[in-house]
Amino acid sequence: MTLVFATNNLNKLAEVQKMLPDTIELLSLKDIGCFDDIAETANTLEGNAKIKANYITEKFGYDCFADDTGLEVDALDGAPGVYSARYAGEPSNAENNITKLLTALNNKADRKAQFRTSICLNLQGKQFLFDGICKGTILEKKTGKKGFGYDPIFKADGQVLSFAEMTTQDKNNISHRGLAIQELVTFLTSVPN
Repeated sequence: MTLVFATNNLNKLAEVQKMLPDTIELLSLKDIGCFDDIAETANTLEGNAKIKANYITEKFGYDCFADDTGLEVDALDGAPGVYSARYAGEPSNAENNITKLLTALNNKADRKAQFRTSICLNLQGKQFLFDGICKGTILEKKTGKKGFGYDPIFKADGQVLSFAEMTTQDKNNISHRGLAIQELVTFLTSVPN
């Protein structure tokens, strides 16, 4: 089975490739010659995932999946949420996003948060949705050098390390994206080729 993962984020692509069985050939947007900037204009994670997956299926004709992920912080009423990637403005910059978030949480006791990933799969003319949630805490300062995005300031419940201190495999086992991808993989392995 050949699937396009509608992302330009090479870190996400590498994470997902490690989780898929060998029977699934994963293509990136670059692999199919898509260099378009697909506008994520929905006000939900699911909506943005659908926009990206539908764009690739309609314009390029591939079975495709796309995801959108948000960090939802309790003390900020769920912000940055769907705006996580561009929380500090355009262009997207992880360091600026982290700085803005830590500033917003300054002197706040409640640091509970969750990462949530929504995946939209367009397969054989049908659409399927998958979700993954990882609950945790926002740390007071960055810890670790691995990962990307908000990983250096997020510690999942029950863990002693931030996402940025974990191996990719350990992170994938518990992360929001990992859980959503596991649901996707379970579904794909049950689909006849």
